[in-house]
Amino acid sequence: MKKVEVVAAVIEHQGKFLCVQRGKSTLSYISEKWEFPGGKIELGETEQETIEREIFEELCMHIEVGPKLMVVEHAYPDFHLTMHTYRCISNDQPILTEHLDFRWLGLHELSILDWAAADLPIVAKLCN
Repeated sequence: MKKVEVVAAVIEHQGKFLCVQRGKSTLSYISEKWEFPGGKIELGETEQETIEREIFEELCMHIEVGPKLMVVEHAYPDFHLTMHTYRCISNDQPILTEHLDFRWLGLHELSILDWAAADLPIVAKLCN
């Protein structure tokens, strides 16, 4: 099974968390699902550098990367995902370049979204 290593940013601003909706995909289990933004680690990059680059490329946002929140291991039908998740803060508003939608949600609102399976443990950790 293919292994993919990524980072995800749990971006907080004024007590709310940034949630983004993935675009359409041929992989039904991630198509149009909600997630915490991030992306693949490139050769020679640190996890923190990856988060900063990915968030700027995808959302035109500058962020301050904080402590690691958790590492999620998830087996999707076509690949195994290792996702390094960091708490981040930003005063910027996202500009969508790849995603369908975004929302700033409080902890009590996170469960209303249709999350990608790998992001569910992050939602659970934030809410507990």
